[in-house]
Amino acid sequence: MRFQTPLLPATLIRRYKRFLADCQLPDGREITAHCANPGSMMGLADPGSTVWLEPNDDPKKKLKYGLRLVEVAGGTLVGVDTSVPNRALKSALEARQIAALSAYETVRAEVKYAEKSRIDFLLSQPGLPDCYFEVKSVTLSRQPGLAEFPDSVTARGAKHLGNLADMCRSGHRAVLLYLVQRGDCERFQIAGDIDPTYAAAWDAAAAAGVERLVIATRITPEGVAIAGAIGAGAG
Repeated sequence: MRFQTPLLPATLIRRYKRFLADCQLPDGREITAHCANPGSMMGLADPGSTVWLEPNDDPKKKLKYGLRLVEVAGGTLVGVDTSVPNRALKSALEARQIAALSAYETVRAEVKYAEKSRIDFLLSQPGLPDCYFEVKSVTLSRQPGLAEFPDSVTARGAKHLGNLADMCRSGHRAVLLYLVQRGDCERFQIAGDIDPTYAAAWDAAAAAGVERLVIATRITPEGVAIAGAIGAGAG
């Protein structure tokens, strides 16, 4: 998935109210960017960090910049826009680039399937059980090489796990894919110390038959590409 317009480097002044980020452009101007991330962005919201902004000229948008990437130690770029994984994965699913799901030809996005819920993708193929496919964006890394989810308490995430478990019990296939939006991790685990309820929900979902995929990405200021699977630790 390529960004629609070239990204601009900037310096983060502060991130606040979850969806707003004040930044300073290289020419000294201070602007407010939209931050499409409801999580805590732990380790990614330090004032003075180098960030990458996507400008827009859409008259319908109040904010003319969107925060897309944060640069961390070693120059690693981390994708913080939680809308990116679904856009990147839709193309990958349609092209059958994810081996574990390549048997499915039909890909439908945002399908209603549970009370007041929509599944990210519903995959179908004659002769196969429907596959309910949910995506989570992973940006947290507190130990070198280890990606973790979630970065804050997520009651919504636990609800999604319960819904997926229900689909398995109804005879369908259910998959939760954690897309790691940073290139410095080769392992993954659930951050049970941050949200024990989510960790318990994952254990229950796995026991019900929910599958877990963890996929890496290649991130540049030009775009985000799906890479290969990475290892998943306990939890």
